[in-house]
Amino acid sequence: MDNNISYWEKSSFFNYDVIVVGSGIVGLSAAIHLRKSFPNLNVAILESGFLPSGASTKNAGFACFGSVSELIEQEKNTNPDGLYRIIERRWRGLLKLRKLLGDKTIDYQPLGGYELFKDEDVDLLNRCVSKIEHFNYLIKNIVGEDAFSLSDDKINLFGFGRINHMISNQYEAQIDTGKMMFALIRYAQSIGTTILNNCSVNHINRSNQITVSTNQGQFTCKKLILATNAYIKKLIPSITIEPGRGQVIITKPIKNLKAAGTFHYDKGYYYFRNINNRILLGGGRNIDFEVEKTTEFGQTASVQSALENLLKTVILPNQKFEIDLRWSGIMAFGNTLEPLIAEVEHDIFCATRCNGMGIAIGSQSGEDVAELVIKSGL
Repeated sequence: MDNNISYWEKSSFFNYDVIVVGSGIVGLSAAIHLRKSFPNLNVAILESGFLPSGASTKNAGFACFGSVSELIEQEKNTNPDGLYRIIERRWRGLLKLRKLLGDKTIDYQPLGGYELFKDEDVDLLNRCVSKIEHFNYLIKNIVGEDAFSLSDDKINLFGFGRINHMISNQYEAQIDTGKMMFALIRYAQSIGTTILNNCSVNHINRSNQITVSTNQGQFTCKKLILATNAYIKKLIPSITIEPGRGQVIITKPIKNLKAAGTFHYDKGYYYFRNINNRILLGGGRNIDFEVEKTTEFGQTASVQSALENLLKTVILPNQKFEIDLRWSGIMAFGNTLEPLIAEVEHDIFCATRCNGMGIAIGSQSGEDVAELVIKSGL
């Protein structure tokens, strides 16, 4: 901590009406909603990293609400009405993000999504095919028309190996995560939100006001929003969530790349897409759930091997490719599919548990936690 803080710095930079911890999609969306609702509200975002850390700048850029196999698994934890509300929330969140920033800005491309099945996946395929009509009926009022259909005729278009069946989702799309986050940050700043980077929160104290102790000094505020997703347990240990690391690789540009769209495999535990003539591939968390229940960035040999094998045998068979970059992002999961948006202590609020759907629900979750703050009285 730097103790060489002037009176001017303390009075103008360290005291706010609302402080948001975390500058990911949720935190930025919360700050934007507060500032748009109350233009004179003094709002700051504290971010531990040089760039937003966690998952918001690390994800694959899928604008999706769930493949058929994922929805089958999710329906086990709720009921059709509950699943309907969850899908509606994801869809509404995507629409909010697109409306706020514009499709061109975030490079929104509605190329469709596809779930892939090998011959050995016949049991899963049969379950998924039997559920297509059910899920189309369930969500038709949300998206407008049938979303899912069997699309085996398109397999050869993408040049995949060992894939014998595909289920498509006509409403799935992809975005450029970097452009989206850059635009969201610029938008928040343009309406008067202060964003302070490299500012890691160590602990929170409550007396007459909220004191937020960081590596850069002590901040005070009237209301506090914690939007750090998996990292929230550091500040509120009682919250029941589990971190989940997602490992990602991206190839160097590939000539005549055929794959175009967003693709899911093995109940969504693997996912890939095209981006600038490259393949971006992530997943493998199910190889060892316990090892991947971590907030530490990094790679493991087993997951990296599985990702590269999927590239060689399924996505780019008989094609030469080189890996350009490897990275990881940290997600947060819970026993229920609904995000956790609540007042956890007096005047301290949280928005967490995105369950790997941060792009879809981030904007809505940010708005919802901002509304809780507003209703509590500003």
